[in-house]
Amino acid sequence: MSPQSPVRVALDAMGGDRGPEVNVEGAVSASRELGTAVILVGNETVLQEQLRRHDATRLPITIRHAPEVVGMEEGPVVALRRKKRSSVRIGLDMVHQGEAEGFVSAGNTGAVMATALMVLGALPGVERPAIAAVMPTVTGRVVMLDVGANVDCKARHLLQFAIMGHVYAQDILELPAPRLGLLSIGEEESKGNELTREAFKELEDEAGLNFLGNVEGRDVFSGAADVVVCDGFTGNVALKISEGLADALFHLLKEELQRDIVARAGSVLLVPAFRRLRRRMDYAEWGGAPLLGVDGVCVISHGRSTAKAIKNAIRVAAGCVSNNVIAHIRKGIAVAGGLA
Repeated sequence: MSPQSPVRVALDAMGGDRGPEVNVEGAVSASRELGTAVILVGNETVLQEQLRRHDATRLPITIRHAPEVVGMEEGPVVALRRKKRSSVRIGLDMVHQGEAEGFVSAGNTGAVMATALMVLGALPGVERPAIAAVMPTVTGRVVMLDVGANVDCKARHLLQFAIMGHVYAQDILELPAPRLGLLSIGEEESKGNELTREAFKELEDEAGLNFLGNVEGRDVFSGAADVVVCDGFTGNVALKISEGLADALFHLLKEELQRDIVARAGSVLLVPAFRRLRRRMDYAEWGGAPLLGVDGVCVISHGRSTAKAIKNAIRVAAGCVSNNVIAHIRKGIAVAGGLA
């Protein structure tokens, strides 16, 4: 690929709750606004029909036919064994074979993770890939991982997550020395369960990390740390609570602003500020979460992703490619004691 060539991202155009219509719209926006070359993977007839609805003839968008779709409720075993011609499998095969440099899917998360691990393989020294979510804080952004790939973890897995999160924060958030925190129930080293206490020692001994110690749940959005490490069960619960809380707050705020004439009059002046705030907290702005630890760029989007979220997920994938995130994680893991 020459320096001027656009990054090639394969998109699971059949995935997600909203299907091809939203995926194609997001792909067109990404190609038009970001200059990314997008390969739509899915039913060719359906995707051609969707593309005709957009003025996309001059954009670097192509279609790769995939006759099968992995449903949102199907298990990973079905995707791996019975649907080898699915849009997920073919898209990841394209990354493995070098036909695409990154893959994005808003489809079945378990199927995407399992297929990515089988097709791309894990990086040397990585035992468990992790999903890394970027979320807004009062001072900037925070990377939290794992947020759902691994329900049960060991201390060495959290150390690997920390190294991968450290690299991602450096490459994507452009932080030279990202501050790392371990999510626990107290700041003291002795607080937490057996996993967090063991992980604390592992992280403390890793010289390449700017480890702050334990952080509590209330610290995640305060900006106390740039990278927060936890097991996938805890991280997924924290992520979903955060999403639900944001939705609830905006709903309650809207109710209060419509309660009486005075409130409605005042809300007119506050609308621009509320819109900016909602944009900062909207998951669509962040697009998707990379699956770190596999030997290739794979970005997992929310099942209810909008076209805007798909566009930004493609941006995340292209950014990982342009910043050589995979190579840097491989190096980071290799230099960590006893992991390579």
